[in-house]
Amino acid sequence: MKYQPEFLSADEERALLADIETLPFKEFEFRGFTGKRRTVSFGWRYDFNGGGLTRTDDMPEFLTSARARAEAFARIAPGRFQQVLVTEYAPGAGIGWHKDRSVFGDVAGISLLSSCTFRLRRRTAKSFERNTLVAEPRSVYLLRGPSRTEWQHSIPGVESLRYSVTFRNVIEEGES
Repeated sequence: MKYQPEFLSADEERALLADIETLPFKEFEFRGFTGKRRTVSFGWRYDFNGGGLTRTDDMPEFLTSARARAEAFARIAPGRFQQVLVTEYAPGAGIGWHKDRSVFGDVAGISLLSSCTFRLRRRTAKSFERNTLVAEPRSVYLLRGPSRTEWQHSIPGVESLRYSVTFRNVIEEGES
């Protein structure tokens, strides 16, 4: 896992938030249950109710600069992040233990507006190895390699409104 605080300036964050607040968020659905967070996807969307990965609307222009910066941070080719998930976490909303779906490769997330506790764990022979990171506003993280494939992550309920912009690349057939 790679992490960088102050990835965006306060002005860049304000500009992103002004556009993000206009997005058509929907309550997150997972196997018939509704989560406390709201999401919107571009490029590709993963349907957790059995639909799998499907194409969706193209990424809005206002996110392309953040995507280019995230790709540079991840040291991948421009345009390689084909999917973005924007998530709104209202106070009290979080996300349980999980790994991003195996159809996705690298995962780069930008934290906006407020901090969160980013928890990581991986199974050992008898229990779990655990780590915790405070993801500050305007920071970025990258999950690749073992942090992506061996570790689960979660975010307990946030104290105040938070947004995340999560970029992913889609693994092509034959790629690993």
